[in-house]
Amino acid sequence: MNLTHLRVLEAVARHGSVTEAAKELHYSQPSVSHHLGRLEAATGARLVQRVGRGIRLTPEGELLALRASEIVGRVDAAAVELATRVGLRAGRVRVAGFQTVLSTIVPKAAAELSASYPGIELNLVDVHPVEGLRMLRAGHVDVALVFRHADAPDEEEGFRLTHLLDDPLHLISREPDQRLDDHRASAWVGGCERCRAAMITACERAGFTPRIAYSSDDMVVTQSLVAAGMGVGTLPGLALEAHRAPGIHATEIAGNARQIFAATYGEPPDPPATTALIEILEATAHAVAWTTPGAHVERPSGRRPEGRSVAPTEDQTRS
Repeated sequence: MNLTHLRVLEAVARHGSVTEAAKELHYSQPSVSHHLGRLEAATGARLVQRVGRGIRLTPEGELLALRASEIVGRVDAAAVELATRVGLRAGRVRVAGFQTVLSTIVPKAAAELSASYPGIELNLVDVHPVEGLRMLRAGHVDVALVFRHADAPDEEEGFRLTHLLDDPLHLISREPDQRLDDHRASAWVGGCERCRAAMITACERAGFTPRIAYSSDDMVVTQSLVAAGMGVGTLPGLALEAHRAPGIHATEIAGNARQIFAATYGEPPDPPATTALIEILEATAHAVAWTTPGAHVERPSGRRPEGRSVAPTEDQTRS
């Protein structure tokens, strides 16, 4: 018996129609009838009989169709398992990420991926999240690491998001136990127009508009300016995990966490290498979430938390 013949019989039995079986298998109707005839010749049994303008299986046909379903299912499962093993031995996964996630979560995940699946090739590119999504849609990468805030609009249709962690925003200053409104008269370090949106909105919620005296998207420059006493600023937790300048204090601004996701595009399932990486990213991010910035963060003791601020979507900041 031929596996193709069994697959045809299983489809005919499931649909109860040669026409529908032909559509599913992308065969012509005469081709389906031909395969059924060859199977009858091979088994020496009559498997189908005509009833009016349709057909139905004989008792022998029903018996063989039942076994054919088991056989085809086993073969398909084996093919998937084999493809998974081959994909994990010699696969490739291309990732677009932004600065702070590439300098914190991704290196740890990359090391774990290399140790667990040495045959998988990992390619990384450092881009803004909005550009990462464009590359993902165009097929230039397999995974885009992005972030968004709870009040931001959903991404366009077709993207599938796996949540990795929440990354809170922090006030960066030279003194511990600080609040935003302690710095109404201070100079502030802000990034580009889009990058400073979270900081400005948080300050406005606290009742003032910050005086932005310095502009930089670089987390090292921002911290250095603050450490030198030139002003204050805000940074997400992962930026502090990536680089922590001496002489600064970080106080979490309540209600301002951004959500970080691993985005894929198109219908599931993802290739085995992509699935393996995302699973490792989830585990790595879970561990990082409880140590970022961990014991280094000062929370205002005995003071009311800052009000919730509205922060930008992933294309409004780089860090």
